[in-house]
Amino acid sequence: MRPADRPVLRWALAGVLMAAAAYGLAAGLPAYWVFLAMSAVISGVLLQSLGVVAGQAGMVSLCQMAFAAIGAWTTAQLNVWGVPGGLYVWLPLAGLAAVPFGLLIGLPALRLRGVHLAIVTLGFAATVDVVMAANSFPGVSQGVVVGRPAGLASDRQFFLFCCGVFALVAVALAVLRRTRLGASWRALKESERATAAAGTSVPGAKLSAFAVSAFIAGASGALLAGQLAMVVSRNFDPGQSLVAYAVAVMAGAHHAEGALIGGALGVLVSELLRRFGVPQQWANVVFAVGAVQAMTQGSGISDGLRAALRARRARRVSRARGSGAAPAVPAAAADPELPAPGPDGRPPALRIEGVGVRYGQVVAVDGVGLTVLAGEVHGLVGPNGAGKSSLVDAISGFVPAGGGLVEVGGVAVAGARGGTAVHRRARAGLRRTFQQDRVPVGLSVREYLRFAARRPLSDAALAECLAGLVAAAPGDPIAALDVGSRRLLEVAGTLLARPAVAVLDEPAAGLGHAESERLGAWLRRVPARYGAAVLLIEHDLDLVRAACTAVTVLDFGRVIAQGPPAEVFAEPGVLRAYLGQEPAA
Repeated sequence: MRPADRPVLRWALAGVLMAAAAYGLAAGLPAYWVFLAMSAVISGVLLQSLGVVAGQAGMVSLCQMAFAAIGAWTTAQLNVWGVPGGLYVWLPLAGLAAVPFGLLIGLPALRLRGVHLAIVTLGFAATVDVVMAANSFPGVSQGVVVGRPAGLASDRQFFLFCCGVFALVAVALAVLRRTRLGASWRALKESERATAAAGTSVPGAKLSAFAVSAFIAGASGALLAGQLAMVVSRNFDPGQSLVAYAVAVMAGAHHAEGALIGGALGVLVSELLRRFGVPQQWANVVFAVGAVQAMTQGSGISDGLRAALRARRARRVSRARGSGAAPAVPAAAADPELPAPGPDGRPPALRIEGVGVRYGQVVAVDGVGLTVLAGEVHGLVGPNGAGKSSLVDAISGFVPAGGGLVEVGGVAVAGARGGTAVHRRARAGLRRTFQQDRVPVGLSVREYLRFAARRPLSDAALAECLAGLVAAAPGDPIAALDVGSRRLLEVAGTLLARPAVAVLDEPAAGLGHAESERLGAWLRRVPARYGAAVLLIEHDLDLVRAACTAVTVLDFGRVIAQGPPAEVFAEPGVLRAYLGQEPAA
């Protein structure tokens, strides 16, 4: 069996086992427990919607029950109108009806995050609750119940239908996770700045997450309407949205098994409390404690289960190899001779003129200009506070360039009339890394590199890029890598995009001497290997000397020296300003 076929076989086997389990539960459980199991599965569908917006995209949403209410209201109205097709047709229409509201509530997320976004979403949930309470659901006053179509008349049949919907949503989300859209959600959770720098529209990623989440929640509302036959506003109390969020965090609803576990826990805990005569409100306390524990650990129940399975699989592979040693990492190729500077007629990959950055009365960058030629590794150095990070932010579009010019491959991306958005500059060929670790730990190495490269790449191509740079395989989870390896992985992803120029912001930070030497040798081969020029911001002068053919020195936001490294680092002004030395008499 080919290795590529094994995941497909595992998924197929899991699907068969789940189908058999669902049929066994429907056939063997008493009617009351079938109803409870149905409630657990419907809750699991709702929790999958939270798994998208909260678990994957990292945004707080306390209005999922409002989306479910909109789906249930739509289902009840379609039932009153007698729209043909029954729940088979009404369910997707109910999901679609919730999507515009998801986009509407997603608009504040473009500017707000954290507790502020939580307040906005909870306010929306309260508003929907007031409207639904003031205007009863369609058919309630006339006593018209939501009918089930042929084949779904009994609770056992409807339970199997709910299981099918849950599985369909789970498969669709699993497919989405493997796409660039799914990767953008998980990258968004880690860092909005890094997501934009990778060429992805942050507003687009946020709105798509809310839209998909609203669709799934609306579909769960349709299922609830089919289960209860007649729904009222009390079924969608805003407080339940808070409980659902807590359960999603505790169970890890961004995975299908986490959503199912969360739905089952929600039903079982409430049932146990009822049987022991304990008020139902104590269930909320249990879920809140579980959510706090999950946030403290940084993982939910499903994450813990997957980590345990990965560890078990790793031990089995290690035993099969007969050794616990890690696989050897390919060594870096022999260092080529440092290329000579290109001719004067070589086109510039990056040209900036008159770039300035001010923070109030503080001038961080003052009329800086520099040119990075095509095929060149150009160093940018200077003491702390010299303005290097502010200049990189201005070049990449995170702060205004003060009317200065920024050209990438001869095309202006910033000028007197302003500049283009960060993700548009990235797509134009200007890519950057960050000083802080911003690599999304929820992705595998393969998923991240393909996301950063913005194109499909084979495992062989990924392994070739990683060889001699990062001790990782394409299938490794990023969460298992140390910070230094994640920073180098970010460099690899940036260059796999084959930009016109890659701005690398202190990639050697935290690396040892041997690792820094290996990085220098790797960077020297970048122009020939990836066709990209490099602007390297570094404090490690040995790395700069080894990798760069030209250097620009900043001090107090101004350029004080430019030229070949040997000449620049011998200039008296550089020795005084950057190295803290006075030139010899």
